[in-house]
Amino acid sequence: MSSTTRLTVAQALVRFLSVQYTERDGLRHRLIAGTWGIFGHGNVAGIGQALLEAGEDAMPFHQGRNEQAMVHAAVGHARQLNRLSAQAVTTSIGPGATNLVTGAALATINRLPVLLLPGDYFATRAADPLLQQLEHPTEADVSVNDTLRPVSRYFDRVHRPEALIPAALQAMRVLADPAETGAVTLALPQDVQAEAYDWPEEFFAERVWRVRRPAPDPVELAEAVRAILGAARPLIVAGGGVHHSEAEEALKAFADATGIPVASTQAGKGSLRHDHPADVGGIGHTGTAVADDLARAADLVIGVGTRYSDFTTASGTLFQDPDVRFLNLNITSFDAHKLAARTVVCDARAGLEALASALEGHRVDAAYEAGYGAGKEHWERVVTRAFDAADENAVPTQTQLLGALDAVVGDEDVVINAAGSLPGDLHKLWRARSPRQYHLEYGYSCMGYEIPAAIGVQQATPDTPVWALVGDGTYLMMPTELVTAVQEGLPINLVLIQNHGYASIGGLSESVGGERFGTAYRYRAADGTFSGAPLPVDLAANAASLGMDVLRAKTVRELREALATARASDRPTCVYVETDAATPTAPPAAAWWDVPVAETASREAAVAARTEYDRQAAARRTHL
Repeated sequence: MSSTTRLTVAQALVRFLSVQYTERDGLRHRLIAGTWGIFGHGNVAGIGQALLEAGEDAMPFHQGRNEQAMVHAAVGHARQLNRLSAQAVTTSIGPGATNLVTGAALATINRLPVLLLPGDYFATRAADPLLQQLEHPTEADVSVNDTLRPVSRYFDRVHRPEALIPAALQAMRVLADPAETGAVTLALPQDVQAEAYDWPEEFFAERVWRVRRPAPDPVELAEAVRAILGAARPLIVAGGGVHHSEAEEALKAFADATGIPVASTQAGKGSLRHDHPADVGGIGHTGTAVADDLARAADLVIGVGTRYSDFTTASGTLFQDPDVRFLNLNITSFDAHKLAARTVVCDARAGLEALASALEGHRVDAAYEAGYGAGKEHWERVVTRAFDAADENAVPTQTQLLGALDAVVGDEDVVINAAGSLPGDLHKLWRARSPRQYHLEYGYSCMGYEIPAAIGVQQATPDTPVWALVGDGTYLMMPTELVTAVQEGLPINLVLIQNHGYASIGGLSESVGGERFGTAYRYRAADGTFSGAPLPVDLAANAASLGMDVLRAKTVRELREALATARASDRPTCVYVETDAATPTAPPAAAWWDVPVAETASREAAVAARTEYDRQAAARRTHL
């Protein structure tokens, strides 16, 4: 008879999580490297007590200030470690649990693993309704945690102690599977958390979840080779899957051998160094002119680890060659089949290596290489003009801020952003120098992601300089985890940009006839609109009040000096700068993005915007 150990459900879960590992290419990682938590009555006596009893060696604990932010931190950690390690997040029942939903959606959309452990109602209904419980008049087993179902890759509610065993094993399977991963939710009724059970010792045996590198199917590979050999103007679109599978060197070798140019999505930027001859920069609405011109003329688009968002395809208007075809190399069949493509369903690295071997000796025409090489050189001059400042004593523009940061960072630095006007400037202009330097969360483009994600990245790679680039709109959404950085002594660098409102949406509003309505942070004027003087907020003082060291910069010179000081600091540091928003220095969009415009309107701006919308939408294609 096998031996057993009597523990509560929460204690058993924490012990189980502490001995789960992933392994790929012979390298092992803890699958659940730590647990974030905010405690309430729904988890304090269950998971909270279990974490205390287990101790920091078995399961490190991180104290958060906002449940959504804790998920963002866990996502940043997982992305930095190429999805081979994740973190758990525990919350109470009620608002703590529903605060997880945005973070869960972000994780699942970006295919990044995080384990969510929200408290739930009493399984026994001994106390019913209990504090913060949702009562549904026709479905008594529904709780607020059911909001996590559509944004989770796996969901289970553990009503009985013995049900934890299959639920926990399934949760680990999904978290460690590169084709399935995302947010995983185990809803834990609070009475069950504290209930004792005799657990088989086998449940606590060390388990290694091997992260597979499935090779391409020979038939699919042969068809892919024929497609590439028959293409005159092929273009690779590198997505986040290149990074997740650590396929950067394989992509470099493939580009070196074939001369096929490589454009990148937001998630895939950095797949090649910016100065590699085949790297043509970002693609799509926020892409470079050279990449978008290549995309319009391409007769074969080779997607590697991309899910083809509307920003990548310019809302279906980018790939304009009448005979263009798609070849998608992706570990998920769902993404591989997009755009009616030929498919190679496999690991990105394994697929690129197999293609390179099968195509040995093949290279694109020299004139094609020379053409995109000239375009790349021209774009580099565009970047230099946007980054350079003629007057070192002037207020910096946003692109000059990026130029100052570019001059300070090293190859190992990580630059994090998610929303606002910065993603467009970064995708076009940033000179990515290493695979993980460029960290843009643009699957969900979630305001508030940057600061907690910086904490997660810093935890994952402690010796890495980390930069969170945040506008005032995003900062006001979620500055709370600065307290966590201070508490943990994590030397993240926050670049806080004050431009008095939602700069990105303000510009978009103007372009679609919305006249920047509701996007400025200003006093109400006499006519009732928000068009008065800028609000007298001092975000630098706020950051200082949360424990950050704060450096204020008013000029380009002061900004460069402040950034260098921040990078050298061993304390969490904020560089605060008010940018010149009136002087446009970023190159315009080289491709369209579909934001529907009012079909009928009385205001002149909206009427004009609709005319332009109809003109652009006419170029949309359905690729079959």
